[in-house]
Amino acid sequence: MLPFPAALADRARRGATGLDSGPWMQTTPEISSTQRNGGRERKKEGGSRIGRKKKTRRSTSTRTHVFIPSILTLPPTAGKEEGEGGKKPTFQDRDPSRDIGPTSGSLGPEQRRDQTCGREDSMASIAEYYAGKSVLITGATGFMGKVLVEKLLRCCPGISTVYVLVRPKAGQSMQQRVNDMMKCKLFDRVREDNPDFHKKVVPVSSELTQPGLAISPQDITKLAACVNVVFHCAATIRFDEPLKHALQLNVIATQQLLSLAKQMQNLEAFVHISTAYANCNRRHIDEVIYPPPVEPKKLIDSLEWMDDGMVREITPRLIGERPNTYTYTKALAECVVQQESDKLSVAIIRPSIVGASWQEPFPGWIDNFNGPSGVFIAAGKGILRTMRASNDAVADLIPVDVVINLTLAAGWYTAVHRPKSALVYNCTTGGINPFHWGEIEHHVMSTFKRNPLEQAFRRPNANITSNYLINQYWILVSHKFPALLYDLYLRLSGQKPQMMRIFNRLHKAIGLLEYFSSQDWEWNSDNVSMLMAQLTPEDRKMFNFDVRQLNWPEYIENYCIGTKKYVLNEDMSDIPAARQHLRKLRNIRYTFNTLLLIFIWRVFIARSQMARNIWYFVVSLCFKFLSYFRASSTLTN
Repeated sequence: MLPFPAALADRARRGATGLDSGPWMQTTPEISSTQRNGGRERKKEGGSRIGRKKKTRRSTSTRTHVFIPSILTLPPTAGKEEGEGGKKPTFQDRDPSRDIGPTSGSLGPEQRRDQTCGREDSMASIAEYYAGKSVLITGATGFMGKVLVEKLLRCCPGISTVYVLVRPKAGQSMQQRVNDMMKCKLFDRVREDNPDFHKKVVPVSSELTQPGLAISPQDITKLAACVNVVFHCAATIRFDEPLKHALQLNVIATQQLLSLAKQMQNLEAFVHISTAYANCNRRHIDEVIYPPPVEPKKLIDSLEWMDDGMVREITPRLIGERPNTYTYTKALAECVVQQESDKLSVAIIRPSIVGASWQEPFPGWIDNFNGPSGVFIAAGKGILRTMRASNDAVADLIPVDVVINLTLAAGWYTAVHRPKSALVYNCTTGGINPFHWGEIEHHVMSTFKRNPLEQAFRRPNANITSNYLINQYWILVSHKFPALLYDLYLRLSGQKPQMMRIFNRLHKAIGLLEYFSSQDWEWNSDNVSMLMAQLTPEDRKMFNFDVRQLNWPEYIENYCIGTKKYVLNEDMSDIPAARQHLRKLRNIRYTFNTLLLIFIWRVFIARSQMARNIWYFVVSLCFKFLSYFRASSTLTN
């Protein structure tokens, strides 16, 4: 493991920042009695469901300010809301030949009741459904992909095969990459229950940037014959990714995977992982797929003949109000998925800022610097002292195990009930169990003072401010000036200076996140509430995505400790030595401040009679105040 400055420099050099492509109110969404009964009531006379009187449903929306999250389109007439040139699809538009069919968006109570009728296998639990099934996972070696593989193997032991698309790397075959992935601590619980679990994981050579995903004909034949459920987690999460490359990975690769999915003879569900910020140019975001800023096919065709310089020049005009190519291409990918939803049973998961695990497989597991993780580590190391955000803004973090549990539940629901068009699930926390950035700052700093990181640069003491000038002042005083002094020390000692380079890259990374720390969104979450109501008590416990139960201070503490244990690979037994190091840094700081005060005295005060008079006045005023305070305390006692 690289020392933190080097690791952060290496991470920043690659430019990998982003939200891994989501404090709740203590009230539950209002659910009709029919929904609580699983929606199994049927109309006894007339045989028609359409004529029944619809009940009024209270919308469950989330209003939140958002940060960071490590990070958009439809055909012109599809998925439009009233007032946007079209009307929402109605229940009368359902396709009777495809069982129960919700439209693209939030479902009405009538439709939700109908979706749970008419299929005997709707009573099967999630684990029972996945028993004997074969699934295909893209992005399995990434953060969310690993957790998804582990959860399937641990909680669905009857699963037949987990196919994972893997790209061979230089000097490492795809099988070696998968073997290395399954050796990590994340799979310890699975390893205890079933030492041969790795036999169920079958790697498939693939490259998302190549035509046809570079999957061999033999593998295509095998996947087409075996796969029942597809989980598409692969994406680039870099905020500053060039548009051409982001389009290739997030949109074209999704198109090609959908083409492969249409060849799968036994496919029952296609689950696409998007982001809650795909439509961040809107303030209220429903669980619908919005019209795209441009037709994806036209954009792909246009960029084919442009060189990188031309694409770079037109990128700001193309993405418009969106802050980066990541959110732009994820929205285009949603449109591509929606266009195929009439041929496939599709679900789209929109997580907000994906963070460390909450409960499973154990609290605080994290393996990357993306999103909040890098910010927490930089603050814990004493490198980050200020960042621009609002203390009162809601930090819409979502634990990775919550996202994975929702993903598996959505896959089950999609396969069993076969919606007519894509169901969207906004996986966010801000409007249900809100926790603010000011509170996160407090708990992160207190955790790292109790459990300090090894070889910290300074004592942890980060501050959040929404004022641009104040933020720039502290960047100059607390970041750049100390970095220059440290680099000077490195030069004098014959070492290569690096701190200024690290700070510059840190500032760039944080600058990419400022958009999300100062905005305000509302997310509707009716479909998530509906899905939760469909689960049995056992499934709600095993596949828990109810974040009303989330204790934020405990979660943030586990998150910080997780970055220490799993990202930096530091031993908890070395905490006493790390605390001793912090005490040394404190003494150095006190000594430096004393010397600075003496220097200011000698240079500015001792040489000027007026400065001395002002100094004596201030000192005497402070002395009188202290004397008065002591006298008042004595009289009171």
